[in-house]
Amino acid sequence: MSGQSAVRVTEVEGGLVLCHRGAVARTPIARLRGLLGRATLSPGEGLLLRPCNGIHTLGMRFAIDVLFLDAEGLVVRVEPSLQPGRMVPWVRGARQALELPSGVVQAAGVIPGSRLQIEDVSQ
Repeated sequence: MSGQSAVRVTEVEGGLVLCHRGAVARTPIARLRGLLGRATLSPGEGLLLRPCNGIHTLGMRFAIDVLFLDAEGLVVRVEPSLQPGRMVPWVRGARQALELPSGVVQAAGVIPGSRLQIEDVSQ
């Protein structure tokens, strides 16, 4: 992941790390491609899409958890175990989306209103 932005994402109230070193997709092409071509997301991995208020899983081969966040990291919508071939076209108030391995959101107890801390760990 050399040369790319990377983030650690922690659920503030419980202190659980949802993503140890997630990639950041900032360009239109990177956001459109997202996780396409990947066979899976390993535990601790994730993809933060910025800016983003809607996603798709068209062409993907595995389910993901998706957290839609406002600009300050407040969870505005949770899409647990979103299956391949689905779309979430527009989420009111969302400015970014965090894609995680399926099951992470439920295990961590993240719900709308949870606050996430997003820390740059690119170095």
